[in-house]
Amino acid sequence: MLSHQKKWLALFGTLALAASAAFAQQTDSQLIDILIKKGVISADDVKQAQASEAKASANEPTTTISGKIFFDFTNIEAKTADGTKVNPSGFGTDVKRFYLGATHTFNKVWSMNINTDSGYSSGTGAVSTFIKTAYIQAKLDPMAIVQIGSANMPWIPFVEDNYGFRYVENTLTDRLHMANSADWGVHLLGSNGMVSYNVAAVNGGGYKNPGRSKSADFEGRVSIEPVKGLTLAVGGYSGKQGKDSNTAPVSTHTASRYSLLAVYTTKAYRLGAEYFSEDNWGYTAASATDKADGYSVFGNVTLSGPFAAFARYDEAKPSKTLFSSEKDKYFNVGVQYHAYKGVDLALVYKNERIDNPASASQVAKYDEIGLFGQIAF
Repeated sequence: MLSHQKKWLALFGTLALAASAAFAQQTDSQLIDILIKKGVISADDVKQAQASEAKASANEPTTTISGKIFFDFTNIEAKTADGTKVNPSGFGTDVKRFYLGATHTFNKVWSMNINTDSGYSSGTGAVSTFIKTAYIQAKLDPMAIVQIGSANMPWIPFVEDNYGFRYVENTLTDRLHMANSADWGVHLLGSNGMVSYNVAAVNGGGYKNPGRSKSADFEGRVSIEPVKGLTLAVGGYSGKQGKDSNTAPVSTHTASRYSLLAVYTTKAYRLGAEYFSEDNWGYTAASATDKADGYSVFGNVTLSGPFAAFARYDEAKPSKTLFSSEKDKYFNVGVQYHAYKGVDLALVYKNERIDNPASASQVAKYDEIGLFGQIAF
């Protein structure tokens, strides 16, 4: 009788190994443990079957739908330098970003992506929708990924990932409109876990302006994680920002920027700092030239359970040549509640002050308090 049972166990094990795909998906771990204990199969057999299934799955077409919403319900008090209250002062709800995207993977090398970017501001009543990313990708190696089309630029998305609170506020260069988060062109990137890089040759006008110019703009970034949790990165940009066109030739300046980032992350807390210095951003087609620089320090600490406290401080001189006395100071502070996977809510206070603004009509004092949130799937 015992010999008969062994024969059936051996036959079952042979059939299971022959059908590796079905075996790799077997959810009854107790049955697998029994077969291993009986000597019918080994742990190595299980690993090999799972590896074969994973390899086969990597070459099967798949389509993934994703979405992300940044929203808020807040009260804003915006004033000019003389104390006059202006828009967007008052209570309101904003959906500042609504990303809806799809990625189709043909096989382990080829894939494509499209992602729309929509937003609504209660202060202006404006609704806008753009194609943010739309590219074909060839993953030749983890260190050699090519994207052609509109794709994420090397700097802003990388800083956002390390900052962690994009739904509360844009990162430094994005907030000051001194970098693009995505652009049309050819992107080459890769990572081996310790070192990552991203180099892009782009049109220069950003994803909202896919026009052509006489030459390409270039942005690049290299980052390294020398020890676990510590990320160091350097980035740079050079180009005409899409203003050097053949239809309307102008004497253009070259916009340039270099950036630095250092972030240290543990399970308990995160500390980071970003710095940038630029020339002629936004002035490539102007007769005048200008410079700017600034820095941002940020951090968060895990509290009890799903709660975390965070804070950030920015200081910048957005026009060092033309309006040298102008200085932008910004900070936020808040408490986040991680309600569910992909759902975060935060009570936040924001404050921005512009000393000696270039224009008497621009907002020089800005306070905002309320609820911010993000939903992602």
